[in-house]
Amino acid sequence: MSRLSQQEEKELVSFIKDWLKSHGFNQKDLANELNIKSSRTSEIILKIKELYKKGGMFNIAKNLIKIEQNWLNNIKNNFRETKQTTPYNQLDIDSLVNQINQDTSK
Repeated sequence: MSRLSQQEEKELVSFIKDWLKSHGFNQKDLANELNIKSSRTSEIILKIKELYKKGGMFNIAKNLIKIEQNWLNNIKNNFRETKQTTPYNQLDIDSLVNQINQDTSK
């Protein structure tokens, strides 16, 4: 594969920053997904260039899509876990109120 032009690199960096912001993630999150130690823009660009050499823009897009799917799946799983926690039932609340009343009357 040929190299990324400076214009393509600049547009990719801009796209990635907007993409991260739109999903509520940051460069550190992306670095973790790309398995790189540093979250600096220069390190992310090096990884993007590496992906480009291995398969062009298609390979970059494929990897970003895979990362986005991981994030979305994690959000769904976290939502399910939060939803599955059972709320206090009336007996629990009554018990808590009684305990609070006992503690405050001492």
